[in-house]
Amino acid sequence: MSRKIAGFLIVLGAFMIFEWMNLGFNLADGHPTSFYVVHGILVAVNVVLGVVLAVIGWRGLRGSRGGAPQVRDRTGGGG
Repeated sequence: MSRKIAGFLIVLGAFMIFEWMNLGFNLADGHPTSFYVVHGILVAVNVVLGVVLAVIGWRGLRGSRGGAPQVRDRTGGGG
């Protein structure tokens, strides 16, 4: 994964977490319970997706900084 894509995933994950948490805190009173259940599920799922995207981006960023790529032994020899 390139550093640009990894950085994009981190920023996207942070934005999703911020935006959906903000939406969750700003829901107005006076709606039926089903409204809050549905929006609570939406907020929870999207925050989890944001965390997953940020973790994938972080791992991709850390992996792109490593030294030489590791090469697996494909000789098939087993001793």
